[in-house]
Amino acid sequence: MIVTPTSDVVLDVLDAADPVTQRAATAKLDALKSSDADFAATMDAEATKAAAADQSAAKVVEAQSGVVNGPPVQVIKKPGPDEVYRKFEAFILQTFVETMLPKESEEVFGKGTAGGVWKSMLAEQLGAQLAKGKGIGIAKQLASAHPPGPDVTGKSG
Repeated sequence: MIVTPTSDVVLDVLDAADPVTQRAATAKLDALKSSDADFAATMDAEATKAAAADQSAAKVVEAQSGVVNGPPVQVIKKPGPDEVYRKFEAFILQTFVETMLPKESEEVFGKGTAGGVWKSMLAEQLGAQLAKGKGIGIAKQLASAHPPGPDVTGKSG
């Protein structure tokens, strides 16, 4: 098994991308290639346009909120109980998978710490993918054993 990190990452990003957006980006790149335009100049112009749009959007937000030069606010959505149980099941499956992977596999994963990291990352992704579907039922059992009810603040969820 040969792993080419750069191309694998690029292919993973392309696989995860929206097909419509992917086709639009490909068409833009093809148009740029066929127009013989200076790529660096085009990228600088687009970056300038994006920066101007970001600044105008920031001014609108500042005007609406009354906060000037404040730190950006990042809203973190609380995961639902089903998501927490699914992640727990993925972790359990990761440990199962990691123990099932071959111990003497230097030619596959590499030697030393790097090999251990690659092996752990593979087990993590396999566990997450196994739990993504129906899993093995751990998340389902936990969800049924702990139905959502009022939390400490008295809110449901």
